[in-house]
Amino acid sequence: MTARRVFVLGATGTIGQAVVRALVHQGDEVVCLVRPGHAARAASTPSPLIGAQLREGLATDAASLREHGLRGERFDALISCLASRTGAPADAWAIDHRAHSQALPIAREAGIGHIIQLSAICVQRPLLAFQQAKLAFERELMASGLRYSIVRPTAFFKSLSGQVDRVRAGKPYLIFGDGALTRCKPISDADLAQYMVRCLHDPAMHDRILPIGGPGPALTPRQQGEMLFEKLGQPPRFRSVPVGLLDAIVAGLRIAGRIAPRLRDKAELARIGRYYATESMLVLDPDTGQYDEQATPSTGTDTLGQFFQAIISGRIAPPDRREHAVF
Repeated sequence: MTARRVFVLGATGTIGQAVVRALVHQGDEVVCLVRPGHAARAASTPSPLIGAQLREGLATDAASLREHGLRGERFDALISCLASRTGAPADAWAIDHRAHSQALPIAREAGIGHIIQLSAICVQRPLLAFQQAKLAFERELMASGLRYSIVRPTAFFKSLSGQVDRVRAGKPYLIFGDGALTRCKPISDADLAQYMVRCLHDPAMHDRILPIGGPGPALTPRQQGEMLFEKLGQPPRFRSVPVGLLDAIVAGLRIAGRIAPRLRDKAELARIGRYYATESMLVLDPDTGQYDEQATPSTGTDTLGQFFQAIISGRIAPPDRREHAVF
């Protein structure tokens, strides 16, 4: 397998770190753009980006990306794991769309012929600002003439881990409705990273939109809770939250946001929560409007149960979920 020179955006996030590890492991030369100050901190502490060259700059600033990141050098591919932190409209359009859009001509200048873009499976039904921003860039990328691989993963393990401490403390597992409103095929950071890196070498993954999930059948929130109780050796206990409560919160924040602009982002965050409570993270059949487990590809070997067990046993720390939180 021929080694490549790969430029990575969003390398400090959990998926980005896993991608860098996978690239370094297979012998590629990896250059990452990181926020100012990050390289110095990485030099003084154990870094998850070991083996990669770190260059400080701002992905949101075209001049910084050109001068401090790519530096007029040639690269074979660009992998972007860059994503907005909150999903709020201003953040989403600045990161998910504009930062990527301005990177396209700069990538072309650097001789980059292939862009691998981390997107999200939820853009199939784009009701939220961050989904619309991601789709806008996807369209630009597909029209750019550059080779592309647009990866749309299902739910991350970290987004489903928020109730481990709650349940361990003896509290019930929270579900919306009966806990079977949605399903997903959870995928680990490592399995997703391996899949993205494979896009560099596999022609079947070029110029394609690639939905992807983890191994095994799709899981409902109730099944995820049952799995967690089993790992903890506890009898299952659930508490149902009506979806109507989320609707009321969204409506209230929307009205309040007209008076207090600072509440508009909170209203969008509530809409994001409502979306994930009612929409499955599987391939959407455009003809039937239904989510299709069988049409959702799988990859990897890591399971959500193994992830829960690793947290419970203390082998890994509970992840910082930020905008990936379901609860």
